[in-house]
Amino acid sequence: MADPLSELVQLLRPRAVFANLISGRGAWAVRYAEYGQPGFCIVLEGHCRLAVDGHAPIEIRAGDFVLLPTTPAFTLSSFAPAPPVFIDPKLVPGGGDELRHGEQHGPPDIRSLGGAFAFDRADTSLLVSLLPRVVHVPGSQRLMQLVQMVGEEYAQQQPGAQFMLSRLAEMLLIEAMRSAAAGDAPPGLLRGLGDERLAPALRRMHAQIERPWSVAQLADIAALSRSAFFERFTRVVGAAPMEYLLAWRMEIAKDLLRRGELSVAQIAERVGYGSGSAFSVAFARRVGRAPSRYAADE
Repeated sequence: MADPLSELVQLLRPRAVFANLISGRGAWAVRYAEYGQPGFCIVLEGHCRLAVDGHAPIEIRAGDFVLLPTTPAFTLSSFAPAPPVFIDPKLVPGGGDELRHGEQHGPPDIRSLGGAFAFDRADTSLLVSLLPRVVHVPGSQRLMQLVQMVGEEYAQQQPGAQFMLSRLAEMLLIEAMRSAAAGDAPPGLLRGLGDERLAPALRRMHAQIERPWSVAQLADIAALSRSAFFERFTRVVGAAPMEYLLAWRMEIAKDLLRRGELSVAQIAERVGYGSGSAFSVAFARRVGRAPSRYAADE
């Protein structure tokens, strides 16, 4: 059976682009300007306060992972008030010395690793549409092991460190998505996978995207009436079943076109179209460009 979450991460192909280690002691605060791209924070030691604009402040502790799909402006601080130091994240160099805030001497109260995700696919709107504004994954035992490995790889920089960090980034992203699926994800795939009735239908759709599915067939898999399935799917996933299937087919088609390994006719068959011309018309209507033009532009 297909795993839609794994498919999604494989489509995005995330790479972690790490900024500097950040530490603080005593009373301190740092204010980051809006970044606009997916960013994250991994707490290695201690705890501090995170206040993301438009979101209630939260306490983050050792082992926690925070993902900000669009990284609005935010403040990271101690719990004691202090005037903030202003930083533009687009100008922060990566791989440099540790950035120390507050008292400059003595062991830090907090050490964290801030960074950003870069994706091999140009369009990150797919990720942004699936996740809430702030994804906070409190430290589970498994997550803490991942965080520890990230810290070690970043500090030691042994041969193969970049590959290891990119794989760890994928695992952290999956953990964040799993957490969102069980929590406050907006309507979309993650919410659907968290619904016990809709999840089997979604997995079947992803496993056989070339199949000419009907709403009645998917409703049977979900053990719901046709009308109940249609209403529930549309509400939880945010699109009608056939509209969702079309959107996912086009995401797969775009990925295959970017890779350039198959002809348009082969891709059409892979995503459920009987002819290359029918696929080309549907693709152009959805994406705004013919498949051949899309492949050339990408």
